[in-house]
Amino acid sequence: MTDRVPLIVVTGFLGSGKTTLIANWLRNPVLARTAVIINEFGEIGLDHELIDSSEEDLVELTTGCVCCVMRNDLTEAVLRLNSRDRLRYDRIILETTGLADPGPIVQATMADPALRTLVRPGGVVTTVDAVTGPQTLRTHDDNHRQVVLADVLLLTKTDIAGSLPSFREQLAASNPFARQIESRHGGADPMSVLAHASDAHRPPSGEDRDPGHHDHHAGHAGGGYAAVSLRRERPVPAVALTLFLQALSEGLGPDLLRLKGIVSIAEAPDLPAVVHGVQNVFHPMTWLDAWPDGDRTSRLVVIGRGVHADWITALFEIVISEVEAHGQSGPPARNRGDLRGMPDRGGR
Repeated sequence: MTDRVPLIVVTGFLGSGKTTLIANWLRNPVLARTAVIINEFGEIGLDHELIDSSEEDLVELTTGCVCCVMRNDLTEAVLRLNSRDRLRYDRIILETTGLADPGPIVQATMADPALRTLVRPGGVVTTVDAVTGPQTLRTHDDNHRQVVLADVLLLTKTDIAGSLPSFREQLAASNPFARQIESRHGGADPMSVLAHASDAHRPPSGEDRDPGHHDHHAGHAGGGYAAVSLRRERPVPAVALTLFLQALSEGLGPDLLRLKGIVSIAEAPDLPAVVHGVQNVFHPMTWLDAWPDGDRTSRLVVIGRGVHADWITALFEIVISEVEAHGQSGPPARNRGDLRGMPDRGGR
């Protein structure tokens, strides 16, 4: 693995069909040149005719996949795969346990020095049980975090579930920018799912496109979580965006779960900037060649616990006004603490 390959996290609550999905994918030849890090071989139930060779905690399959058991931590597993010089992978899929929080895993791919040289974030796929999911999402915080951090929500057991529109709305309230895909009989096209998971350039969905200088919207997702949408037609100074992300991270701390969007930067308005963060770790900003839909409105979605649209909107406006008042260098360093010297978020 001389080049960084995408690491896709597949997570989901207990009994949501995550292991069944992984088992089906391992049998699919389209995932040749894929390494899959799993929790336990016994849970996957690999058929003997699928196994080409095996050694310790690593199995090569006739489909071209390589299956690796997590022994200690993610870094150790990736380094173990990388040590096999004769193998090359196009992607790595990591299966988490049913109660795992995918946030620290995604953070590690961005912040761990050893991992950053080998892998890059490839998105989070969360399996959600269409039968029991509505109740689980309301009562289990672990499941809520899995949904909030997802790039793709894979609805399983849809062949035996009832009406889905209300559950889809519940999921959209928790995570408005995740792509929802239905799975039937434990299957889903792996390449389609993985492509959507890796699609970091897609702007937040479910947004109101009415014109206006600057709008906000809050969707309350239950469990103390909320998704806040920001829109701004005028370009944002680059310094203002940097200061806003810093102040947001410091103000919300661990309560900031996700941030994603595309922004029109004043210094380069023709090239939309892609912004993506998980908790307090942000991807390096990337640029698209063109606006994906012709709409040059900046769109950001912030998901967190106990966040309020008025607080986030005020923070955004204060940072931009401070930068515009002091020029592109932003406010003087001695005054930058004033950006956080505003009412407590949510009045708390």
